[in-house]
Amino acid sequence: MTSPPPERPAVSHHTPVSAATAEGGCGSTGTSPGERFRALHRGEGPLVLPNAWDHASASALVAAGFRAVGTTSLGVASAAGLLDGQGHTREETLRLARGLSRLDVPVSVDIENGFGGSPEQVATLAAELERMGIAGINLEDGLPDGDLADVERQTTIIRAVKEAAPSLFLNARTDTWWLPGHTEATAERVAAYQGAGADGVFVPGLRDEREIAALVDSLDVPLNILHSPDGPPLNVLAELGVRRVSCGSLLFRAALHGALAAAEAVVSGLPLPEGVPSYDESQALAERFAAPSPTDG
Repeated sequence: MTSPPPERPAVSHHTPVSAATAEGGCGSTGTSPGERFRALHRGEGPLVLPNAWDHASASALVAAGFRAVGTTSLGVASAAGLLDGQGHTREETLRLARGLSRLDVPVSVDIENGFGGSPEQVATLAAELERMGIAGINLEDGLPDGDLADVERQTTIIRAVKEAAPSLFLNARTDTWWLPGHTEATAERVAAYQGAGADGVFVPGLRDEREIAALVDSLDVPLNILHSPDGPPLNVLAELGVRRVSCGSLLFRAALHGALAAAEAVVSGLPLPEGVPSYDESQALAERFAAPSPTDG
């Protein structure tokens, strides 16, 4: 199976981004954020989705030309002094989503496993995100105790979410390749999630090219793979038919490394890393979230 090479960001670093309309992000094109996000999965190559953890990181990614932004649950949790994957960051996630919805690109929000709620509660959360103007969500089947959610319960949640928030791009994540002893259940689970109405499926930890190709062939919805330094490179994933490649927590962890490198450079008297944004450049990142003034028409 051969696909064209992956798409590259095409927007200038200095392209201005207008504030989103009051009823949600992605400007006022007449197309819902979810539909704009779906279209990005149908491009010439995989959608590369960088994952932000706060307003500044998301704004910087948009300024760099990325046409959609996701969130990283690890980054959101760590920034709040909380553990990832334990269902403790519902309010932090909603607060960040409300701000990011003002960006003029589609935004996908990681809601872990729905923060431990019932199908009705997860559906209510999804509907709230949809009303904000969020384009998509990641919903995982991994549980805080290290096990996988029951397939029937997970499909019930997916159906409830799609009924409550039909325009949201629901990316159903299965942790079969992250949790020991579950890899053989991958095909069954992604098929069930697709059948329940998921708009895409996400299998983090999957790096085997034959397994990826087999999943692509079995699915009618886009397959999302997590970038891995020891996994297939982007061009190979494109050839395999992968439609979305996520960065996960990589950018957050790289930012921590960069902060430490800068601090150590100050201590040791070495030059700072190149490309550090200036104060004014960093301050300007907030302009993407500025509310339209009453005189803006």
